[in-house]
Amino acid sequence: MMKKLRGIAALLFICIFVAGAFSACANQSDDKGNNQDTNTETNDTDTTGTEEDQALSGTITMAGSTSMEKLANAAAESFMNKYPKVTVSAEFIGSGAGIEAVLAKTVDIGNSSRNLKESEISSGAVENIVAIDGIAVVLDNSNTVTNLTKDQLVQIYTGAINNWSAVGGADQPIVVVGREAGSGTRGAFEELLEIVDLCKYSNEINSTGGVMAKVASTPGAIGYVSLDVVDDTVIASKVEGVEATEENIKAGSYLLSRPFVMATIGEISAQSEQVQAFFEYLKSDEGKELIKSVGLIVVE
Repeated sequence: MMKKLRGIAALLFICIFVAGAFSACANQSDDKGNNQDTNTETNDTDTTGTEEDQALSGTITMAGSTSMEKLANAAAESFMNKYPKVTVSAEFIGSGAGIEAVLAKTVDIGNSSRNLKESEISSGAVENIVAIDGIAVVLDNSNTVTNLTKDQLVQIYTGAINNWSAVGGADQPIVVVGREAGSGTRGAFEELLEIVDLCKYSNEINSTGGVMAKVASTPGAIGYVSLDVVDDTVIASKVEGVEATEENIKAGSYLLSRPFVMATIGEISAQSEQVQAFFEYLKSDEGKELIKSVGLIVVE
């Protein structure tokens, strides 16, 4: 009987020893797995942190030309898609006001649809030309006139000619539409025709879209707008027999063209990292395609 009991006890001891050994092995395996998971998570976190540290972030503020609205909005949206931690905002308050804003350092970039004045440059503004725009002379769709000379435009806008019959059109009064004082489009148009402060406007409109709408809805109206906004609601007259097209502007044969300027205080290299990146983007192949997509001419 005693021998039998000792045999049972020995068997129980062996079973307990084997179970303990299996448990220890399982715990060691779990510890290794946990350590591997922890190391993996730590490595992932470190990598993500490094990427975040290197990501471009901040803000870019622009203000100025309403003629540059299409370009500025398209560039801002595309740039923010590329750099999601950068916020780009733009106001459209006219070229003169935009240059004043950048000189006052209330914005990073002043958008101007004309060359900078000597007084603005001497105050510290730097002229960064990012594209070239053509100024189209637009008429209402009922007008039969298809071409105007520089001299005819001068006489129409200074009031010397006030009926379309004087330039080959119908016996109809001319409604002279233009932009408001301080507009870059107005400044460029009047400078190109050498009629600064000599124009006699029937209507002065404070936006490019407003000029388009007024001309389209007013029989006998004439106005001027950026080439990129011209559509079939108006007629774009030839000037000196030359159509307002990108090809003709590049060739230098179309009279009415002007630069699109993004002015800064000091050179681009002195700007914030995000502003420098914005200008680099506009110079890139992607940026050039964007400029072309809004109907403007790339500066090479």
